[in-house]
Amino acid sequence: MSITPETLEAEFSLPTAATRLDFLSRRDNGDTTLNTVHEAGEDDWSSLRTIDTSLDTYEALELLALGEVVSRKAHDSQVIGIRAALRGGADWNQIGAALGMSPDEVYDAFQEAITRQLDDDAAAAARELAGARPAR
Repeated sequence: MSITPETLEAEFSLPTAATRLDFLSRRDNGDTTLNTVHEAGEDDWSSLRTIDTSLDTYEALELLALGEVVSRKAHDSQVIGIRAALRGGADWNQIGAALGMSPDEVYDAFQEAITRQLDDDAAAAARELAGARPAR
């Protein structure tokens, strides 16, 4: 079985993916002395006692893919947050500050995201809500 963000994205909601990511992250002790490859037979469970790590290869790959899933889902939620902020009266300076971006950067990112994520009618409504490009 291949572990990809696309496979896990369909399987996990954002809260579930974040919880699983946190769980796997806490299980690995991250000790750099563990950076060696141990090869054992497929059915040789006794060899696991000599390996001082808590994640197997499948879990490590799952951890990586889940990190990407959480990142994508969180990034996609920016459209929701930006629209809510605009409806609430926030300006592009405030939205940019909340995202650690310049007003121009966040405006451009919002325009790209609504084109990618929303259907034509919803994108048109979001563009109207966004208004004109922020003044420099």
